[in-house]
Amino acid sequence: MAYTMNPHLPKLRMQAVRLVRTGQSIRSVARHFGFDHSALVRWMRRAEGIASHSAIIPTRSSRPHHHPHQLAIATEQAILSCRDRTKRCAEFVHHMVTKDGIRVSLSSVKRVLRRHGYTNHSPWKTWHQYPPRPVPETPGMLVEIDTVHDGMPADRLYVYTLLDVCSRWAYAWPCLVINTHRSLRFVEQARREAPFSFQTLQSDHGSEFSTWLTVQLKARSMAHRHSRVRTPTDNGHLERFNRTLRDECLRGQPRSLRSWCRAIPEYLQYYNTERPHMGLNMQTPLEVVRRY
Repeated sequence: MAYTMNPHLPKLRMQAVRLVRTGQSIRSVARHFGFDHSALVRWMRRAEGIASHSAIIPTRSSRPHHHPHQLAIATEQAILSCRDRTKRCAEFVHHMVTKDGIRVSLSSVKRVLRRHGYTNHSPWKTWHQYPPRPVPETPGMLVEIDTVHDGMPADRLYVYTLLDVCSRWAYAWPCLVINTHRSLRFVEQARREAPFSFQTLQSDHGSEFSTWLTVQLKARSMAHRHSRVRTPTDNGHLERFNRTLRDECLRGQPRSLRSWCRAIPEYLQYYNTERPHMGLNMQTPLEVVRRY
């Protein structure tokens, strides 16, 4: 009972202590509440350090006070000192302290930073649930969405890509910046161009597909699910389209936003209406859509 999660036990402890303080014996009070008298003795000892007006004796944490393999104080201080000095992430801090001759794992560095409040998480970046994957029996039941990039961060170009698993109908949009607001704008553009309605969108865990986007899509009568972490095959159809887009459209094009904005729509027209797909028995995506 020492580490019970019973929400009423902290209040019960103080009630037992107050009965003893009114003159009743420890054993009689212990029998009344159904605890061993030694437990009540410990409660009396703990109540001495609690304010008299307090109504509870809180439950102590079950966390151990020490561990045989815990980090040395000097190692922990070196990690925190490096973090304060560099203002960098756990991976960089781990590299620096390892370079200084301190043997410590990356996971230990992350735990130290998290324990001391150095790790901040966005309220929109949360762990996602994985509801059952819908069976793409008709166009729009499962639409995969992703982003691809090209170049170094200083001059990087991005392309939003989208593909319907049933019909393989695809859409793409080049841009200079990606974020949740642009993701929503891209989905809205794709909805206007698509010859069917979207029911479920599936993306990876990129910051441009965070919980904010899920809320916005739900308000527009669309479900949003995330693929499993480190499982790119969940979006395998779209990953293959991304490669096709690079090989058949972007390769050989001047690397500029203007050039991509001209080339990609022309290629999508060919891809959706003229290009035979082996996965569709040599049909085009538009021919598959017209069957439904």
